[in-house]
Amino acid sequence: MTVAGLAATFGSGAMTNSVREIEDADCILVIGSNTMEQHPLVARYVMRAKEKNAKLIVADIRHVPMARFADLHLRHRPGTDVALINGLMHVILAEGLENKKFVAERTEGFEAVKSAVESYTPELVEGITGVPRDRLVEAARMFARAGASSIVYAMGITQHTTGTDNVKSLANLAMLTGNVGRPSTGVNPLRGQNNVQGACDMGALPVVYPGYQPVADEANRKKFQEAWHTELNPKPGLTMMDMTDLAAQGKLKALYVMGENPMLADPDLSHVRTALGRLEFLVVQDIFLTETAELADVVLPAASFAEKDGTYSSTERRVQRSYKAIEPVGESKADWRILCELARAAGSKEFEYESPAQIMDEIARLTPSYGGISYDRLGLEGLHWPCPNKDHPGTPYLHKDKFSRGKGQFLPIQFKPAAELPDDEYPLLLTTGRTGFHFHTGTMTRRTAILNREAPTGWIELSPHDAERSGVKHGDTVVLESRRGRVSVTARVTDKTGDGVVFMPFHFAECAANVLTNAALDPIAKIPEYKVCACRLAGPAAPPHD
Repeated sequence: MTVAGLAATFGSGAMTNSVREIEDADCILVIGSNTMEQHPLVARYVMRAKEKNAKLIVADIRHVPMARFADLHLRHRPGTDVALINGLMHVILAEGLENKKFVAERTEGFEAVKSAVESYTPELVEGITGVPRDRLVEAARMFARAGASSIVYAMGITQHTTGTDNVKSLANLAMLTGNVGRPSTGVNPLRGQNNVQGACDMGALPVVYPGYQPVADEANRKKFQEAWHTELNPKPGLTMMDMTDLAAQGKLKALYVMGENPMLADPDLSHVRTALGRLEFLVVQDIFLTETAELADVVLPAASFAEKDGTYSSTERRVQRSYKAIEPVGESKADWRILCELARAAGSKEFEYESPAQIMDEIARLTPSYGGISYDRLGLEGLHWPCPNKDHPGTPYLHKDKFSRGKGQFLPIQFKPAAELPDDEYPLLLTTGRTGFHFHTGTMTRRTAILNREAPTGWIELSPHDAERSGVKHGDTVVLESRRGRVSVTARVTDKTGDGVVFMPFHFAECAANVLTNAALDPIAKIPEYKVCACRLAGPAAPPHD
């Protein structure tokens, strides 16, 4: 199935259900998400559910904070999610725990998935994932027998060469157990930044216009051409990884970076630096001088959230107002004003907006899922899309009576290993993530004294077994290498991380994890495999120069 096809069944990478519903779930599967540190407000609803006696399953190689409260902690190896999920479905089918009525009435393709998971016995899955067979069986029973089971995931699921397969597998599990289209159920991705959902909703993807309307569809193109009074290219655009590769080849001449920091956020940073260096013209629009902005030919100072009116669309599809608290500082301007002024300077007469409210009215005219949304209606609570007209109350959870495509499509998925696995030369597996004290590339949080006091620089976590084998002691400064580069970093010896696995947060420019990570891509979503690559401890770092 294509990304568009998956979206047609389950929505556009947004939560099928709302955050508040989580507290009334009977069972919650948290997989690939360090929820307490990175989505603490969502974690609050998970803990409320626990207080109401919900069962909690956490699937993560690390002993993340939420694992302390889990009824079951499944410590599966990074990159083995499909095998784990197929194993859960194998047990559910073997024991007759599937929701037969839901499967028969609301889905299609079930037999293909049933056949696909038949070989994923608990014994096989233990060999692939490292999860003991009895714990796999217990988790499957726990999830399938609950009245309302909710799946919560984040980038630990998507940032793989099999990220799309991982999401499809979770969709299969939800449909198999009938946990879709009801309150406190569903497949619920937690977005990594504050307006990722809104950016995607507004067409910041290379294959769609706003509202996930495919670029390749002639009727869509005609509608937007008429609205915007211009000719539009019928070909899909480029992903960020495509742009980086083309820039490195000298085929992409200019790049406009807005609110992003690829010089710390993207994989294989040596390649990224080479690519940006070969551009003829680089523009960066941001609120601070990031590592990427330092390489730019022109930096456009943007206003922060507190200096502008606008809206955000959250991970639960809730569109909410943002109110200006102060005037923009210095020469900074709201993003929409910068873009309009640039367009007019380039000769356009189509960017004569007077306010973000006027832009929202245009969005409603052209985007069916936002059709009933306006500033006047949003109030303090906002509205969940789809909200197709002015009388519609919004949609807290999706697929109540049917899927967008009619019947939900089961998709048989087979486990595939990660693109780069440990070997004799690079015997450890590196996985990356975040810490609760910093956000993304630290553009804001590393300018905050209290947060820097708590986490002044980066580190790696490795197990006591791996530390002893490597001759590393807690607090040592070591060199960590991959096939792409090397960094000097402090070692933390802890049982938080499983044997054979090294964890490293990616916020820190002075010991950037993404110097090491692999730029191998998911073939459909084109997301890099940040969560798995081979690495080695090359020895102690050189002492600092006097």
